This record gives sequence, structure tokens and C-alpha cells, in this order.
Amino acid sequence: MLISIKLVQVIKKRLLLFITDFYNFITSKAKINITKKSNTMDPNVERFMATIKAKNPGESEFHQAVHEVAESLIPFIEENPKYKHAKILERLSEPERVILFRVPWLDDKGEIQLNKGYRIEMNSAIGPYKGGLRFHPTVNLGILKFLAFEQVLKNSLTTLPMGGGKGGSDFDPKGKTDNEVMRFCQSFMTELSRHIGPNTDIPAGDIGVGGREIGFMFGQYKRLRNEFTGVLTGKAIQWGGSLIRPEATGYGATYFAQNMLETRGDSLKGKTVVISGSGNVAQFATEKVTELGGKVVTLSDSAGYIYDPAGIDKEKLAYVMELKNVKRGRIKEYAEKYGVEYLEGKRPWEVKCDVAMPNATENEINEQDAKTLIKNGCFCISEGANMPSAPAAINAYIEAKILYGPGKAANAGGVAVSGLEMTQNSMRLSWTREEVDAKLQSIMKDIHDTCVKYGTENSGYINYVTGANIGGFLKVADSMLAQGVV
Repeated sequence: MLISIKLVQVIKKRLLLFITDFYNFITSKAKINITKKSNTMDPNVERFMATIKAKNPGESEFHQAVHEVAESLIPFIEENPKYKHAKILERLSEPERVILFRVPWLDDKGEIQLNKGYRIEMNSAIGPYKGGLRFHPTVNLGILKFLAFEQVLKNSLTTLPMGGGKGGSDFDPKGKTDNEVMRFCQSFMTELSRHIGPNTDIPAGDIGVGGREIGFMFGQYKRLRNEFTGVLTGKAIQWGGSLIRPEATGYGATYFAQNMLETRGDSLKGKTVVISGSGNVAQFATEKVTELGGKVVTLSDSAGYIYDPAGIDKEKLAYVMELKNVKRGRIKEYAEKYGVEYLEGKRPWEVKCDVAMPNATENEINEQDAKTLIKNGCFCISEGANMPSAPAAINAYIEAKILYGPGKAANAGGVAVSGLEMTQNSMRLSWTREEVDAKLQSIMKDIHDTCVKYGTENSGYINYVTGANIGGFLKVADSMLAQGVV
């Protein structure tokens, strides 16, 4: 009996200790969570994002894009209740139309293949839907909605009358023959042609969609509709395209970097520049940086990057263009040809530089990459890709007070010249290279000035994220107010 009493007392004591420890653990976790919430998110932003996530489950890229914009816009909207009462941001975050369709096609072996096709018609308040088509295995609804959402604000910043849209397919052109790509493009356009037109929706190229793919799709649209019209941009100059269009995104991101540097009395001359990617945007960014006196030391693809400390000059760039655009080879071959370092499976953000231009894909710079760039002396980032920096990376840029041009502002040159191509098509004329380049430089300067107007903080630091979001929002928001609840 005595043993039993002692055993009960021991059990009671240990149970009491367990309950005390458990209580302390729970309360400490609650305090941590409360602290995190109060430090990281405005309650209005939190409520808004909870609704967005509930309506669009599993679309992480779309959530990220909307959150980044909401952080800038919701405080502004709270101070301007007309936008709040009309629920402009809620309506801006909901596509006007989402089109999904299947794309069957025959490969060279005569076997039937099947892909998904998409077109997100996001917002047409200031003009017909405008945005690229992406052909890549990673394409899904969430990625295209993020791109379309960004496109609305980007197109608004250009001051041209273009709404926002985006589309594409999970089709991968890599490894396919020209005939296979043609059959896919013809099948894709057979369905898409029902939903687009020069006054409705004007697609362009994006990742995986270059001159070859635009040509095949344009030919099929013309065949189906029996009309020659500017329904696609990025066309060849011989049949309705614009000079400078292939160069526009890379040139524009470079001009934006130059504009940012000028706010500090500086320029690209003599700067070491790290560039990711090796496709269209990266190639022409390299070309323009070199023209303006900078030195580009890296290029990359999905397998790794090359580091050429001597710089990628005109002759080396010509080799890259032949390698990637004609031979469709890998950037590793550059390292083998010129005897430079190739780092497999890595991205170039560990290389010391003054300026970085992420020109590859979304979320290619994480927080650690950003901190490494800053530690190594990088003080200017101009994004040629869409949303290439993760949220924590953006926070690191802003905390360090470096020059940071977000994609919706810095890479708007591509869609700007697409808009100029639309104008030339409507007028049935072609401007010279010099005319288009001058207009592009002017548009990028206007975008930069808008960011400065709405993004300059009391300290004098220019927060280009805030400036781009508010500047792009106002034109669309005011147009939506004027057009009623539609």
C-alpha cells in the first residue's frame, strides 16, 4: 500500500511538471506568432490576401505577385477611399476571362501528343488585352495569372492604350523539330483564334515563343480568318513587324538601369555587370550594356553559368546568338570555346559586380543570393525577367537602399515596342530603327519618372516597387471607375 501511495505521488509530480512545461511552450509559441504577425503584415493586407488565397488555391506565384502589389497599394487605397468603395483592387485581381483548351498535335512519328492551352484576359480597362504567350513545361494557371496581373500594371506604365493578358502552353519546343513545332502552333492557334483579334486581344512572344513560333501562329490565324492583320506582335519585319522589337526588353531594362544610376550621378560606363539567361533578353541587354561602356561577365541557362572576367564583347556575343538562336545549344559550349569558367548547376549571383540584371525566370534570386550580391558590392539591379526576385530578396534590396528596378517597370520595353508595332500595323507603315529606339528610350524614361514621382520616400530614397505599383495602378483604376461595375 505504501509503494502504491509513493507511486501515485511521483506520477502526480511528473504530470504537474509536464502540464507546466506544455503550458509554457504553448504560450511562448503564441507570443512568437503574434510578434511575427505584427511585424510582417498590415492587417488590411492580411485580410485581403486571405481572400485571394481562398479564391485561388495552390497558385503560389499569383499569390506572391498580388501580395507584393497589395503591400504598396492598400495603404494608398486606404487614403483614397473611392478606390476602396469600388473594390478596384479586388476586381483588378480577378481575370475578366480565363480560357483553357486542349491542344492535340501529331509528332514526326505520327503519334498523337496532347498539351494544355491557356489565355488569361486579365483587364481591358485601358485597351485591348496585351501580353505574351509562353511555351514551357512549367506553365500552369497560377503562373499565367501572375504574369497577366503584372502585365496590367506594366502596360499601364508605358502610357500606351493596352490592357493586360497572358497565355501559353505546357508544350516544350526544346528537342522538337521545326515541323513538330509548326503542327503544335497550328493546333494551338486553331482554338486561340476564336478569342483574339487586333481590337480584342493581341498576344506576343515570351519564353519558348520566338520568331519561328510567332510566324507559324500568324500563318494559321491568317489562314483561318482570311485576313492580314496585326493580331500578333513580334512578327518579322518583312510581314508587319517592328524594328527593335527583338531587342526591346533587353534594351529597355538597360535604359532603365542607366536612368536609375543617373539619379546618383552615375552611369553604366566602367561598371561590371552580371546577367542571367542567354536568350533574347539577355543577349540584347549584353549588347546595350557593352555599347554604353559596361562589361558583362556572365550568362547562364538552366544547367549553369559561364564567367568571363574579360567581358563578353561583340564577337563573343555573336557566337552566343548563333549558339542559342540557331544551333539551340547550351551555354557550356561558350566556356569550352573561349576557355573560361563554367559553373554547373549554379546561378551567377555569387560573382562580384556593380550591376545585376536577372533576365531568366521568376524567383531566380533568393534572399541569400540578394545578400551575397549586396555584400559583393552590387548597388543596382534591373529586372529583365518577370518577378525574378523572391519577396525576401526584394526586402533585402530595399533595406540596403540599393537601386532596384522591379520587372513591371524595368522590363516594360518589350511590351512598349509591341505597342509601337500595333500602331505601325494600324497605320500601315514602318518607322526606322532610330525612330523606334528613340521612342523606346522616351517610354523607359517616362516609366522611370513615374516611379520616382510615386516612390520617393521622405529620406530621399526612391522605392521603385512602390512607385511602379501606384503609378501603374492609377491609370487603370481611374478608367475602371469611369466605366462602372463591369
